[in-house]
Amino acid sequence: MPAYSFEALRADGQTHKGIIEADTARAARSLLRAQSLVPIVVEAVSTGSAHDGGFSLNPTLFTSRIFNATGLAIWTRQLAGLVSSGLPLERALTALTDEAEDDRQRNLVAALRAEVNGGASFGKALSQHPREFTGIYVAVIGAGEQSGNLGLVLERLADDLEEQQALKAKLLGAALYPAIVTLVALAIVVFLVSYVVPQVANVFAGGKRALPMLTVAMLAISGFIRAWGLVMLGLLVAAFVSGRMALRNDVLRERFDATWLTLPLVGKLARGYNSARFASTLAMLAAAGVPILKALQAAAETLNNRAMRADALDALDMVREGAPLASALAQKKRFPGLLNMFARLGEQTGTLPVMLQRAARQLSMEVQRRAMQLATILEPLLIVAMGMVVMLIVLAVMLPIIQLNQWVK
Repeated sequence: MPAYSFEALRADGQTHKGIIEADTARAARSLLRAQSLVPIVVEAVSTGSAHDGGFSLNPTLFTSRIFNATGLAIWTRQLAGLVSSGLPLERALTALTDEAEDDRQRNLVAALRAEVNGGASFGKALSQHPREFTGIYVAVIGAGEQSGNLGLVLERLADDLEEQQALKAKLLGAALYPAIVTLVALAIVVFLVSYVVPQVANVFAGGKRALPMLTVAMLAISGFIRAWGLVMLGLLVAAFVSGRMALRNDVLRERFDATWLTLPLVGKLARGYNSARFASTLAMLAAAGVPILKALQAAAETLNNRAMRADALDALDMVREGAPLASALAQKKRFPGLLNMFARLGEQTGTLPVMLQRAARQLSMEVQRRAMQLATILEPLLIVAMGMVVMLIVLAVMLPIIQLNQWVK
């Protein structure tokens, strides 16, 4: 049953806004009048997840998602709490509609409630909004509905979303300080070389004596940056854009990702992060009762690294042909041995979801440890490198002054 947002007048003259479910807009107005309300505006709820056909701009290109990653985790946790407490799904969605932070979120939840009230399953209602709810999210909810354990599945889904956010936040925090130091260092060096060094050099331009070699070299670098700096910046931007466009090719992207995994430090981080995400998703889907082949397919789609995704899909083919999951993963060397070991233990003991979750937890902790170690090493190295560069620039400026003092004496 469709949902309609309305604005109506009460008997006391006050304006009342809300959402009402009805078959048509006319039926919605009739329901409002039955509640002693005078309808002013009655409009069908729109969440921006779909748009009309024809020649028109897609509005989703200019609007953000209703739920960001953190917001979706919080909303899932709230829904899990309400459903686990014994509240029917329709009433839980009604409560979340009333507590929505903004109109877009309120309209989305109201549309979900309307679909559920109309007889659709919750998973099917979520699938109508692919921009807000991923295929994995919908698959887990659908499995929870079929097993009759929707509250428990929602709790696990919320846990998984929160763990993913925590891991991303820690990785971002570890990379943020080195990135800031690098940008500030580059800005300072470019300013000193392109502005300060030429200003000081002009003082000695009329001298008959030769300038020190360090100063001459720094002036040459300064002249090159001032003459070609913008051109080089444009070339770098063009190379970056061209590289991004080239990576849209599946073959090139897979080769690039495979090469990325072989890098000394970031390669291990990428392997660990993707493996942790793969194991966590597979554990959650298996625990929710999703068939292993479908769970493997969905978990493979979560991998950002295309080379590891190809390995996961190859493992899926092996499992489809009858091979155990652990044996299939063991043949793919890009996945760490820890994942294979826990998968084998899970298959032998009949506790595959539990063992995969433990593997995901350990891999996540290992990624965090490596990221913190890398950040700890990079921070002093960047500071020392910046200090040395600034020292060279200062020496290039000071050497002519020292030389001039010697001439005077």
